[in-house]
Amino acid sequence: MPSSFSLRRGLVHALLLGGLGLTSALSVAQTNRIDQIRSDAPALAAYGPLDMGVRTLQFKNPNQWDQLNAKPGQEVPLYDRPLTTEVWYPGQADPAAPNPGQYKVFFRDGKTQITLTGRALRDAAPSRAKGPYPLVVVSHGYPGNRFLLSPIAENLASKGYVVVSIDHTDSTYSDQGAFPSTLRNRPLDVSFVIDEMVKANRNASSPFKDMIDENRIALIGYSMGGYGVINKLGGGFSDKAAQFPGLPKDSLNLLLSSHPQFAQRRDPRIKAAVAFAPWGWNQGFWDAEGLKGIRTPLLFIAGSVDDVSGYAPGVRNIYEASIHSDRYLLTFENANHNAGAPMPPPQEAWKPVPWLNNLIPAAHYIDPVWDNVRMNNISQHFIAAFLGKHLEQDAGKAAHLEVLEYAKQGKWSANPDGSFKPDHTYWKGFPNRTAAGLRLEHLGAAAP
Repeated sequence: MPSSFSLRRGLVHALLLGGLGLTSALSVAQTNRIDQIRSDAPALAAYGPLDMGVRTLQFKNPNQWDQLNAKPGQEVPLYDRPLTTEVWYPGQADPAAPNPGQYKVFFRDGKTQITLTGRALRDAAPSRAKGPYPLVVVSHGYPGNRFLLSPIAENLASKGYVVVSIDHTDSTYSDQGAFPSTLRNRPLDVSFVIDEMVKANRNASSPFKDMIDENRIALIGYSMGGYGVINKLGGGFSDKAAQFPGLPKDSLNLLLSSHPQFAQRRDPRIKAAVAFAPWGWNQGFWDAEGLKGIRTPLLFIAGSVDDVSGYAPGVRNIYEASIHSDRYLLTFENANHNAGAPMPPPQEAWKPVPWLNNLIPAAHYIDPVWDNVRMNNISQHFIAAFLGKHLEQDAGKAAHLEVLEYAKQGKWSANPDGSFKPDHTYWKGFPNRTAAGLRLEHLGAAAP
């Protein structure tokens, strides 16, 4: 549901006026960079060797239900649903290009356009040298936009992925509408964008011709994006979900696990998925029976004190009930709903906004305990390991998932030359004294 902008003003003031301080908080985000890799980041967080391009694509999904204009007792009207997407991809560098790595975007206040800075070159020529590349579809929270997870998206492109991030209409900072649109459209938007990118891959006039390996697709979703990802993978909604207040009649029928054709929605081309804080367990959208439909490997990422999606009960229940999925759960201890996914708050986000009840938009991005860049780096590391295992069959990357459950229990034991002693059990890829506050669990898939 709504992301953790619901943090109370008092909490934000405590953060700003306490150990962090407003001045240092602003200095961290001074240039609104999305490509920061801290010196203590785990090994796989580093950018890959490939140069990157980025393009904006506009799609329209025809004849979709217009949830926001539905009237009780009347047939739901149809419309052509617009979807703006941002696509990052391996591209050809151009040292003479103006303003490389700049993104003009709206942030949480919904009205102000700001500049983010990364490394991708706008409209760069695609590089097919190491392709075709796996496709990754990214879905933001409610509200959010296609740049909310941009540190992860851009980073993946440098490692050899084509990444398409969706602006979900009626759910962005600039056009946030009533919740029923989000409830119905998240998995449908993901399906449509996959199909459009496959069309682009086959279109001789498309810049993405032959760029994508259509049988190696992954999904990444945060909060309501995670909700949509779970459903798209085969986790059908419970019948109780259809009774959510304000939903037009039959809105979720095709997405219910009880629908006779729901199992056909599972897409065998999707080989892996990452769900940050997926919403819905505590509202009755999921149950054990519906989650049995998931067969795709999953990496869940969550904060242990998530007060939006819930943790236990909440995300942990979805993780445990997805019994036919080979799945992991990465927990940021004492983190809230924003664990791992959102970009660092833009410097403009630290001023109160009158039309948001004078709350500080930075609360939409930050966590009271964890640093955003630190969380992004840890997510980048484990996503690279997880996708490396399931989309690249890279045993070296997959080895970073084979760690003790609790990071704090790992032992650093190294020789003077840097080689490790037999009793070394520290989390692979993490520098000494940096694997703290984390837990990684793994459950294998049960036989269908």
